[in-house]
Amino acid sequence: MSTLIITKAASNELLRQSIYRGTPGKIFLYLQQDNLDVGWMFLRVNIWKESGIPIARTDGLTVYAPDSQKSLLDDLTLDHYQDLTGGGFLISAPKGATKSSCGSGFKFIK
Repeated sequence: MSTLIITKAASNELLRQSIYRGTPGKIFLYLQQDNLDVGWMFLRVNIWKESGIPIARTDGLTVYAPDSQKSLLDDLTLDHYQDLTGGGFLISAPKGATKSSCGSGFKFIK
């Protein structure tokens, strides 16, 4: 099991999305590299892709991620915000990385 920390707000939204998409209690996360190949990695939530290993369990929800990305997600915090313009997931940056301006990604500093 990973040491990914999931806030209550993130857990509630992930559970809501899993129910809405027909996979109650299951959610799949992964980090996607940017299209420009400059080192940014962005968090993606995928309801339909059922692959990976369980990395966290919280409030009736199991979070899965690719085995190859487990170490990148260790010790990070996943949060969710909601405002008048919508909402989104935020993820902390691991040691040695800088956080993206949107809050949903990071890049390792060389």
